[in-house]
Amino acid sequence: MKKRILSGMRPTGKLHLGHLAGALENWVKLQDEYECFFMSADWHALMSEYEDSANLKENIIDNAADWLACGISPEKSTIFIQSQVKEHLELHMVFSVITPLGLLERCPTYKEQLREITNRNLSTYGFLGYPVLQAADILLYQAEAVPVGEDQLPHLELTRQIARKFNNIFKQEFFKDPKALLTVTKRLPGLDGRKMSKSYDNYIALSEKPEAVIKKIQSMFTDPTRIKLTDPGHPDKCNVRNYYSVFAPEKEKEISRLCPESKIGCTECKKQLAGLIVQLLEPIQERKAKLLKDKSGLLDILEAGRKKASSFAAETMAEVRKLIKL
Repeated sequence: MKKRILSGMRPTGKLHLGHLAGALENWVKLQDEYECFFMSADWHALMSEYEDSANLKENIIDNAADWLACGISPEKSTIFIQSQVKEHLELHMVFSVITPLGLLERCPTYKEQLREITNRNLSTYGFLGYPVLQAADILLYQAEAVPVGEDQLPHLELTRQIARKFNNIFKQEFFKDPKALLTVTKRLPGLDGRKMSKSYDNYIALSEKPEAVIKKIQSMFTDPTRIKLTDPGHPDKCNVRNYYSVFAPEKEKEISRLCPESKIGCTECKKQLAGLIVQLLEPIQERKAKLLKDKSGLLDILEAGRKKASSFAAETMAEVRKLIKL
């Protein structure tokens, strides 16, 4: 039998090239090797977007269409909405009462986001406890492995600590230790070289029209030391090269050879990249358009996923209730 994994995305807006490179391409491969549960993590989205949650429902549908258009198959994977499976919050509650406060306050991502995200009030009980909900998400399905990058290992270790504490308190080796399924996460910077972020408006959405893709790529940050076409370029200092390395590795080798020899200019280099990105997105957008024309079919896929996820979740919570004597 295939090992089970769980992963998800927060429906906070349109999906972009960073989601494609960092997660979706990997999900497509994983569904042939593992029993995959992929969730739209709307409770997690609400933890940061609670002051402006009007677009959550629309984002969920839009994101799900992108997943399917990129190759996630409902025949191979269970695709569902987190908030429609009530057991996520039930198990979250159980874990909340056994999780030490210091464990959450020391979480490196929590401290980092408090520092970096200044346009929202994240000093809330819910946001502090989001790793507990994350642990519930994973353990509810008895996931044996979780696809993570190295930067996410502390999160998975926190999940393991919560699982071990539960097992120790209730004298039962019930929850497994989920293992890290280390992935080569392709870190794609934003168009301006900073971290790709909706708040910076420095991304290319998967649904971006060709003219918008071309305009955005023409504005990209390049080698600041290259003033004239005859100046030798330094690809290692150019953000355009980062995009070639992720989406066209063979072309990146050619650009890395031509640029230092002044045989290609930045304008031409960006023009070629724009053409590649437009070509990459075109079939995804065509498939997505067909999916959105049949929203009832899309909702049927999410409902089938909800039923399957709920079945697994109910079995887990039934056993948890027995163990905690509820």
